[in-house]
Amino acid sequence: MTITDEPRHTHGYADLPRLMGLMTGDEKHGPAATSTLDVLWVLYDRVLRVDPERRDDPQRDRFLLSKGHGPMAYYAVLAAKGFVPVDWLPDFGAYDSPLGHHPDRTLVPGAEIGSGSLGHGLPIAVGTALGLRAQGLHRPRVWVLIGDAELDEGSNHEAIAFAGPAGLERLHTVVIDNASASHARPGGIAARFEAAGWSAVTVDGRDHEALYAAFTAAHPGRPHVVVARVEPKNA
Repeated sequence: MTITDEPRHTHGYADLPRLMGLMTGDEKHGPAATSTLDVLWVLYDRVLRVDPERRDDPQRDRFLLSKGHGPMAYYAVLAAKGFVPVDWLPDFGAYDSPLGHHPDRTLVPGAEIGSGSLGHGLPIAVGTALGLRAQGLHRPRVWVLIGDAELDEGSNHEAIAFAGPAGLERLHTVVIDNASASHARPGGIAARFEAAGWSAVTVDGRDHEALYAAFTAAHPGRPHVVVARVEPKNA
């Protein structure tokens, strides 16, 4: 595949199914991807302070995709917003494509971390928030998207337990709840974060206005988590 410098055009939400449809293959993890689509769109369209021309700006918001084993929706949104060319999408997962089955931050413009190993995104986000604070960069916000099944990983619980008492108010987590966790207590995701001192809200993960309101809710002095409920994975 040849990587070109062709103009990158922006697209709307209605274009996302077509953009996702350009990506095929046996390992596309469709349910994992589609579960994140609306959250990703609202974040990139209305919330995140980052764009293709300033993706290396120290003052940008950082978005970390921890749920990286189903990146089709992520790639579609990045293409829709002009971070990557649309003509990369049909080669998704090919040997010489930048768009792998797990995102690679060295190959995908706009990707902050390489991801796919479940349970590592939230700890990295905590470290990112601490690093920005140490540098005196108080404007950037850190957002991380995780799946409910990732909460089976102990590394996430250590990160949750640390971030609340540390008062990392620039840290925001979105949990995609598609009822795929093995050890979760129904309705208990938000309570787990609240017990550690986080601000928490649970919303319909397909309702764009509810997502936007939750993403922009004030939470002074505390990290914030939004639990976005979507249809069960095996429904």
